[in-house]
Amino acid sequence: MKSLLFGPFAFLAAAGSLAAQAKSTSTASPSGQSYIVAPDGNEARYRVREQLAGFDLPKDAIGATKDVTGRIVIGPDGKVVKDGSKVTIDLASLKSDQGRRDNYLRRATLETSKYPQAELVPVALEGLLLPIAPGSSQTFSVRGDLTVHGATHPTTWQVTARGEGNGIVGTATTAFTFKDFGLEQPKVPVVLSVADTIRLEYDFRIVPDTTSRN
Repeated sequence: MKSLLFGPFAFLAAAGSLAAQAKSTSTASPSGQSYIVAPDGNEARYRVREQLAGFDLPKDAIGATKDVTGRIVIGPDGKVVKDGSKVTIDLASLKSDQGRRDNYLRRATLETSKYPQAELVPVALEGLLLPIAPGSSQTFSVRGDLTVHGATHPTTWQVTARGEGNGIVGTATTAFTFKDFGLEQPKVPVVLSVADTIRLEYDFRIVPDTTSRN
């Protein structure tokens, strides 16, 4: 039996991990450092727990997209420059294992014809120890303002980051409810119940912006 779900989308918030690299280069670049989302190695996902009619156990509805772009600017003090930093996700490109679910999400839940993108603006880093050397890892939190469906809500992301070459790779996760962004919890016959919590996951790869002169 095909499910129809929906839960919103995803992703993103790796910004904090870049502060490590900015710190390590701050003496050479007193005005700070700019990083961009790499053209590959990025995927944003949503997970929503659903109970389908005819099945004994609940399962996760998962949708993902690799269409993620953005820039993170770190100041000479190692803090995120909010006005110059933003990560954007194309919600219309989210795909799960069910085309009917994806169509429902785009049409009824996210209304991607009106709100085609989700945006994350990082605000603060918490618990990050600088620098993150290549091959080493750290876990920390990033606070950021997430905009979905025309509504902006503060979020906290748990980040695991690793230095890799001159860039940063890792995973960032957060969670919120449908109500946080004014989204209606879907109700369709083949789905008996939908959890109110939406989990977002972002696998990221971010590299220095060689075209920037920050």
